[in-house]
Amino acid sequence: MGSVYRPKLKDWRARSPGQQRSSIYWCKYYVNGRAIRESTETTNYEAAKGVLKRKEAAAASGAPVIPRVDRIRYDELATDLRTHYETTGRRDLEEADGRLAHLKAFFTGRRAATIGPADATAYVARRQGEGAANATINRELAVLIRMLRLGYEHGKVLRLPVIRKLKEAGARQGFFERDQYLAVRKRLASDLQAAVAIAYTFGWRMQSEVLTLERRQLDLDAGTLRLEPGMTKNDEGRLVYLPADLQAQLAAQVERVRALERKLGRVIPYLFPHARGPWKGTRRRDFRKVWAEACDKAGVTGRLRHDFRRTAVRNMVNAGVPERVAMKVTGHKTRAVFDRYHIVSPGDLQDVARRLAGTFPGTSGGAAVDGGSVSS
Repeated sequence: MGSVYRPKLKDWRARSPGQQRSSIYWCKYYVNGRAIRESTETTNYEAAKGVLKRKEAAAASGAPVIPRVDRIRYDELATDLRTHYETTGRRDLEEADGRLAHLKAFFTGRRAATIGPADATAYVARRQGEGAANATINRELAVLIRMLRLGYEHGKVLRLPVIRKLKEAGARQGFFERDQYLAVRKRLASDLQAAVAIAYTFGWRMQSEVLTLERRQLDLDAGTLRLEPGMTKNDEGRLVYLPADLQAQLAAQVERVRALERKLGRVIPYLFPHARGPWKGTRRRDFRKVWAEACDKAGVTGRLRHDFRRTAVRNMVNAGVPERVAMKVTGHKTRAVFDRYHIVSPGDLQDVARRLAGTFPGTSGGAAVDGGSVSS
C-alpha cells in the first residue's frame, strides 16, 4: 500500500517551525516488494494522490517504473547522445555539435517527457524565422529524434513523440564544366589547387577527406592515394591511382611541405598544412572564404566544393568508367545516391542529338531532342 507524504527538510532547524517539512509532496509505493520513493512535483495533496495511483497502476500492470523519468531534462539526453557519438564514432562530432547548438538554444531546461510534436513545430518555426533551409532543419530534427530514441532505449523516456520532417527542395544540381573548374582553380594558391584537383578528379569530400590527408597516405612511387578505413563517411577505405597530371601536382605539394618543414625545423605529417600565418604547419581545416572569393572572380558565384562530387561522378560515367568502379572511387555506398549525383547537363542532351543525327530513315544530317522525343 502506497502513501503520500511531505519529507522533512534537512536544514529544518534553521527554518521557522512551519517550514520543517517540504511543501512538495512525495509518494511511496512498491515494485516487486521494493519501496520506491519519488517526488510528485506538486504541492496539492489530491494531485499527489493522483500521481501515486498512476504509479501503482503502472507497477501492477508490469509497465516500467522509472523514479527519475519525470525529472529528466533535455540537457541530460543531449549529453547522452554526444557521449554515444563520441564512443561509437557514428557521427562527426564537429557536425553533431553544430546541430546540437541550435537544439540547445531552444530545448535547454525542458523536461524530456514533455517534448512533443508541438515543441518540434515551434522549433521549426523559429529556425525558419532565422533563415534556415528545410534540409538543414530536417538534419537537426533527425538529431532530436535520435536523442529521444536513445533516451527511450536507456529507459529515460517512456514514449517516443511523432515528429514529422519538412518537405525539402529538390537535390542540388550544381556541377563544374571543365572550363569553370579551371577558372576557379587558377585563382587559388598552389596548395589549394592540388586539393581541389583531388576533389574534381575523384569526388572526395573536401573538408572531411581531402584536407585530412597525411603524406603517408600518398605513394608517389606507386602513384596511389588512399583513405584509411574510418576516415570516410561510410567507414570504408579507398585506394585510387593517380592520373599523371595529378601525380605531378601532388609531388610538387610534397616538396612545398618539405620546404616548410626545413623552415620550421620540425616534421609536418599533413599533406595540406597551413603555409603561413599563426597556424603555419598545422593541418588546414577549411578555406571557405578563399573559395568563395575565387568563385566570384571566376564568374561562378555560389558554387560549392561539394559540387565536385557530382562533377566527378558525371565525368567518370561519361568517360565510360563502369558505375560499380566509379562508386568505389567516390565512396557512394548505394546506387540511389550515386544516381542522384549523376547530373545530366544541356551539353549531354545536345550530344544525344549529334549521336542520333542521320540514324532515322528520311533524315539527312539533323535530329533534335525536344521534350523527350526525337524529330527531324
